[in-house]
Amino acid sequence: MTPEFKEGTKTVPSNLPCRRKRVGAIEWRQIAKLVRSAGGRLLTLWGTDDRDRDGRLRVYATYLQADGIAVVEHEMEGGTKPAYPSLREFFPSALRMERAIFDLLGIKSMEPDHRGWLRHGGWPKDAFPLRRDFDRNSQFAVVSEPYAFVQVEGDGVHEIPVGPVHAGTIEPGHFRFSVVGEKVLRLEERLGYKHKGIEILFETLPQKEGHTLAARISGDSAVAYAWAYCVALETVTSTICPPRAVQLRALALEHERLANHLGDLGALGNDAGFAFGLTQFSRMKEDLLRTNLACFNARYLMDFVVPGGVASDLPDAASRLLLDHYCALESSVVSMRNIYDNHAGVQDRFRETGTLSPQMAWDLGAAGLAARASGIPHDLRADFRWPPYDKLNVKVSTQTSGDVAARVAVRFDEVLESIRICRALVADLSAGGIRSTVPDAALGLLGIGVIEAWRGPVLIALETGPNGSIRRCHPHDPSWQNWPLLEYAILGNLVPDFPLINKSFNLSYSGHDV
Repeated sequence: MTPEFKEGTKTVPSNLPCRRKRVGAIEWRQIAKLVRSAGGRLLTLWGTDDRDRDGRLRVYATYLQADGIAVVEHEMEGGTKPAYPSLREFFPSALRMERAIFDLLGIKSMEPDHRGWLRHGGWPKDAFPLRRDFDRNSQFAVVSEPYAFVQVEGDGVHEIPVGPVHAGTIEPGHFRFSVVGEKVLRLEERLGYKHKGIEILFETLPQKEGHTLAARISGDSAVAYAWAYCVALETVTSTICPPRAVQLRALALEHERLANHLGDLGALGNDAGFAFGLTQFSRMKEDLLRTNLACFNARYLMDFVVPGGVASDLPDAASRLLLDHYCALESSVVSMRNIYDNHAGVQDRFRETGTLSPQMAWDLGAAGLAARASGIPHDLRADFRWPPYDKLNVKVSTQTSGDVAARVAVRFDEVLESIRICRALVADLSAGGIRSTVPDAALGLLGIGVIEAWRGPVLIALETGPNGSIRRCHPHDPSWQNWPLLEYAILGNLVPDFPLINKSFNLSYSGHDV
């Protein structure tokens, strides 16, 4: 941590080095400024209602720095209008998180943009679902409310509203384009249409069942979220996960990364008018899912990672099956990459489309794959190397052009690197058990789990309650950081390019709207 942050800190159980400090309003902002100037990143913001314990409301900021995680806690009196200093000046992605905290807890940041983010008229303005005195059996009529989109004025400017209902299985999100002709002058998003009450649901579950809900926060990142939850629980209970189980978790995580990258590479080819790409990558993804079923007992690994380890071991024939699959997959991916790279029509759509410059990516706090495609070389698997990644020497792929072509290139690189990692894991699986017993955690502990999912870091902050209960659980998806990037990447592009640019980020609606 920075020298200024070390004083008065205490260690927090986590899979990464993690410290915690309680601060006042002035230091709340000072630490944010110091973290930013030192090259640190904001991971998440969340709030809690502790008025039943000490009469306080609290907000937490979690930062990722070169030497680990910093959890900063700021407490306020539980009065009628609790407020805290905004972090938007240092971390622009904080704004939407601050707006969400107000919708859920009534704690307002000192920031002029107080438009609602998650409420959408689904509950009254003076009701806050995460407060302890909120009646969770209440029924409210949904009242549609106008939303003050920022308007662009000028000769020939008009608006194109898209969504919130979209074709197919995509979840709802509203995109308001201000355009001249077909050129986009501004895009403003409005998300949060299907707030699911995940954080409240966590509090109804025993600690040892919370992983099932975590795995369903964003279905395409089920392994990452379940692992993050289990890490948070295992660290506060001092549970040692067997080495074989840790390796199997990583194998499952890399399969999840492969499945998503393969699906995206096919969809991106299709959006560029190259249906052959969709056909071939759909075939590869289907073969991977069938391999999952044969080796992990499920096509999608929702319930594979469990507290203390994993739900099942690999069958006897799995090693040979997996190695053969990786060989065939690698050959197919290399062949398709050559086709994509040399297809003039595909490259014409990919290159210089949806560009997010390295400077803009840094300014906006880009995370994960989107950051790496704009020259920011962060990947927790390489930066901190928690087991088993400490023995795998993960190679981080980066590009600097920041366009659709760069995000495609990073996906190709990461597919091939994941295949290498999977081979290494299968070739050197430890013997022994796959699950340890996890006791109930003591009351009042905070555990942090952070896992590099295919989009970027996912986080679970778990606070334990009495008798094995969950007092508070906050999940965070990197889409919170990356959705605002899309508003900048589309500028100056044509409206018909939006589906391609959007798919090149492929952000989560569900992970953003918990």
